[in-house]
Amino acid sequence: MIVAGTAFAAVTAVHLGARAAGAEGTADVTQWFLMPLLALTLWSAADGARSSRLVRLTLVALGFSWLGDTAPDLVGDDLAFLTMLGFFLLAHICYLVAFWPLRRDGVVGRRPVLLLPYLAVLAGLLVACAPGTGDLLVPTIVYGAALTAVAALATFDRLAAVGGALFLLSDSLIALDAFVDDYALPGHGFWVMLTYVAAQTLLAAGVLRTARR
Repeated sequence: MIVAGTAFAAVTAVHLGARAAGAEGTADVTQWFLMPLLALTLWSAADGARSSRLVRLTLVALGFSWLGDTAPDLVGDDLAFLTMLGFFLLAHICYLVAFWPLRRDGVVGRRPVLLLPYLAVLAGLLVACAPGTGDLLVPTIVYGAALTAVAALATFDRLAAVGGALFLLSDSLIALDAFVDDYALPGHGFWVMLTYVAAQTLLAAGVLRTARR
């Protein structure tokens, strides 16, 4: 676990530094290794909980996330966004299946009224992005709904809850950049990856903590 975790932290630092410095080549290459190293860290730390359904599905979700990170580099520009969207949708579906049995431990089971902020964020994001989605409106709605559901279901654990919220933020930044003409966030790529890596790390940490219990 220590070796995998150290390698993950080191590659993350190099990647984020490259994003901040505008070194896109280094950033693109290091991005390929982020999710495999995080998955290896989770697997090695899980030990006796490796066979649990929660850990196994989370590892599959990290695998689809890795494909979402890397596959767009292997296809044409016209298909890159859809390829990324497709693989990350599969990752979110894995998270949904993994987290659903734990729904009674989060806002869904304990305080359903707290679902309203998640729905408000989704509605606001769709209102902002819908005019620019064109033929991608329906896929955007489906993806947004899955992403928001993951964030809500991740509230079974405090670390996972923050991870789910950060995932929602990270993908929202991507959507705003793709569909809103006047969107302009300085250092956009850095903030997307910072929130994305933090999200996946916290989700994995919450899963690990829950599986061990």
